[in-house]
Amino acid sequence: MNPLLEDAARRASNYLEALPTRAVAALPAAVERLQSLEEPLPEHPQAPDDVLRRLDEIGSPATAASAGGRYFGFVIGGALPVSLAANWLATAWDQNAALHGPAPGVAAFEQVALRWLLEILDLPRDAAGALVTGATQANLCGLAAARHAVLKRAGWDVEADGLFGAPPITVVVGAEAHPTLFKSLGVLGLGRNRVIKVATDGQGRLRPELLPRLSGPTIVCLQAGNVNTGAIDPVGEICERAKASGAWVHVDGAFGLWAAAAPSLRHLCAGIERADSWATDAHKWLNVPYDSGLAFVRDGECLRAAMSVTAAYLPAHPSARSPSDYTPELSRRARGVDIWAVLSALGRSGVAEMIERCCRHARRFAAGLKAAGYDILNEVVLNQVLVGFGDAATTRRAIAELQRDGTCWCGVTEWQGHTAMRISVSSWATTDADVELSLAAMLRVAARCRA
Repeated sequence: MNPLLEDAARRASNYLEALPTRAVAALPAAVERLQSLEEPLPEHPQAPDDVLRRLDEIGSPATAASAGGRYFGFVIGGALPVSLAANWLATAWDQNAALHGPAPGVAAFEQVALRWLLEILDLPRDAAGALVTGATQANLCGLAAARHAVLKRAGWDVEADGLFGAPPITVVVGAEAHPTLFKSLGVLGLGRNRVIKVATDGQGRLRPELLPRLSGPTIVCLQAGNVNTGAIDPVGEICERAKASGAWVHVDGAFGLWAAAAPSLRHLCAGIERADSWATDAHKWLNVPYDSGLAFVRDGECLRAAMSVTAAYLPAHPSARSPSDYTPELSRRARGVDIWAVLSALGRSGVAEMIERCCRHARRFAAGLKAAGYDILNEVVLNQVLVGFGDAATTRRAIAELQRDGTCWCGVTEWQGHTAMRISVSSWATTDADVELSLAAMLRVAARCRA
């Protein structure tokens, strides 16, 4: 075996094995040591084994232990061992996943993975899919397809003629839509502020009775998985009204769309298959390595029209799907291999069990904190828990103390006038023991702050 690769595998394995016993956040001394990287560019080649050693010695301690079982900040999954191993192998292949002809192997894995994803998420089986960096790019893909479709109906070719002089597009969003949705709207020229915001209910769900009258080119953006509460908009009800007016419905389901893969949670997504496009992440609840986002569009030709690329030097294969015709990138890594490996290893029931287990952990956190007298601010329907430890200052102090404690890591949020700690349970690696250890730390720190 190549000694350098063997050394890298050993260092990576050592890093993962140490996660259960280290502080979840990077210690101050490790962060301080990063200053040693501020040095001139080397004039001459360095020994590769020395470069790897330094990378490990400086970089590994300065990471958050988000690959472990006690990281509950943001919505970040770990990397299942099979996905990490597949990722290593695919990286060794070093294939550009843009085209079928030069890289038929990774194109085949991608096509199968996309087909399986449509099945497990119960989306239209003939929808087109795209593998991108994350939900921001996935939202961009879905909204680009939407822009194409609604303007084409109005007799405008936006890819050829741009937005100058185009019929105006009405964009309707919920008041608690994720900021990356607005970023995508801005990139596409639809405007971050040129939107109609519809008020939400006490859990952050868009209120369908407040939808404006829809007419002309319109895109309605819904959310599956409020980033604070986990709540899912009433997609089915809204689709019925939107479809009657010819509007396009896009669903930002960065993590909440995965509820459709779990029998006990599927009812939360009722009607979601009636939308026109969907965005989600594989690096969240499918627990594959970063970066891995997913876009699906019911009418694949709309996505292809928005994203396709041609050039004389790019080989055409009329009988084979060309991956680059569905994504913003041309050159990109073979994300489909990681996804294929996880779906092969877990199967339908394994994916469902992983998602349901995370939700069970979230309910345990909520029950334990509520029993101790703390305020649970949301209905715990998925993997998100919002807890307040008193007034805003006390809550912020408790969060900071917990982060310094090192047992687990949770972040702060502001939601509907409340300052809260947000617990996001998204990792395959989280065990019952991790939950109990973390809950004990939360209660210990909160009691100290309250006292």
